Amino acid sequence: MTTDILDIQPFEISSIRPPAENYSLTFRITRNCYWNRCGFCPVYKLGAKYSRRKPAEIEEDIRRAHAIDELLFERGFGIPFYSENDFARVGSLIEEIRRARWEAGYIDDDQEPEKPLPPDIDDRMKWFLSWFKDRPDLGDSFNNVITWRIGGGKTCFLGDADNLAVKSDLLAGAIGTVKRNFPMMERFTIYGRTASASKLRSLKDLKALARAGLNRVHFGLESGHDGVLDMVSKGETAADHIAGCGRVVDAGLSVSVYVMPGLGGAALSEEHAAETARVISAIAPDFVRLRSLEIFPGTPLEEAIRAGSFTEASEEAVVREIRHMVKNITCETVLYSDSASNLLAVNGKLPDERDVMLETIDSYLELSPREKLLFSLKSRLESFNGQYGGLTGDLYEAIIPMVHEGRIDGKGIPDVEIEKAIKLIRGKLMP
Repeated sequence: MTTDILDIQPFEISSIRPPAENYSLTFRITRNCYWNRCGFCPVYKLGAKYSRRKPAEIEEDIRRAHAIDELLFERGFGIPFYSENDFARVGSLIEEIRRARWEAGYIDDDQEPEKPLPPDIDDRMKWFLSWFKDRPDLGDSFNNVITWRIGGGKTCFLGDADNLAVKSDLLAGAIGTVKRNFPMMERFTIYGRTASASKLRSLKDLKALARAGLNRVHFGLESGHDGVLDMVSKGETAADHIAGCGRVVDAGLSVSVYVMPGLGGAALSEEHAAETARVISAIAPDFVRLRSLEIFPGTPLEEAIRAGSFTEASEEAVVREIRHMVKNITCETVLYSDSASNLLAVNGKLPDERDVMLETIDSYLELSPREKLLFSLKSRLESFNGQYGGLTGDLYEAIIPMVHEGRIDGKGIPDVEIEKAIKLIRGKLMP
């Protein structure tokens, strides 16, 4: 049966999702974050409201995604396989749908402008909010389906921030509906809070989710140090981390955790690293992902810096924190440094590849102070190019005096000027 283009409408996707789910088809079970107090997090600080979606709304979104997928196939997309070229081709199809619906008398609101941004918002938050949308439009929906198909068409992420806080039968029902519409799905994942896993969900609940098809829970631990967790208003303790992740593992689910080197600042750097390594060792997650602290405008941590109550750890101190974790995590796990916020690419299996990772770290630590500065400049530039595909005008002006014969060497440039350039780049990066 041919898909009626008058039936094509956008569905709500999860803009905020783990990097491992960038190629997943996404649906929102909840909107935004009910906690929204973490001192380091800028994500929901500009007015995004938390809400729980009704089963009928979720089912309708899944049906809409299925209709888009069917229409793409009917129009020859993905033949013989999906590729980046399909993003360029889909624009005319979207315009055809919008025109047909308008002529048929439908009044769609998916193209209404988002709420205006505050006039003093900085460039990094402007960039961030350009892809964080509470109401995705048809283009976002088509792009999510095409991206999912390019990635193999087998993974699904159910957002937003903590779906262990909703009743298990609602989440299980959504997984079942996705399976009926997309029988090729092999992996379902969610974000969760360890406090929800330890206090709201029983082992029976979690086993029911595993039977329904849930495969993995992504947890933002950030730290294993209770003082640090309290300082940033995480609303969870090290005991919650261990108990919550342990219950998820006992239910037969995979666990991926995120930790934030630098979150203890200069004052608690060593203790933060030691306690985080201890908690990770107790949990034995399948994956540990590093997200070095970046201070975002408008966050409580930025206010704490201005007030003098928080001092950032130096880049070297953050690297030493990572070294401590790599050296002292005793469980089997896989560590990833898959964030633009990280200075070093430290990746591998523990304990098997511990020595290789320590060698990467020590190679940096053995550099002179000047060499460390130039290393940081080059590393941050690579991250920027990876995110943006080229330099902005202000970055070009800052960097060009440091380039000789096509290479950055910083000859004759004072350390303070290199530090300013690094700060400028970091101020534009998203983790």
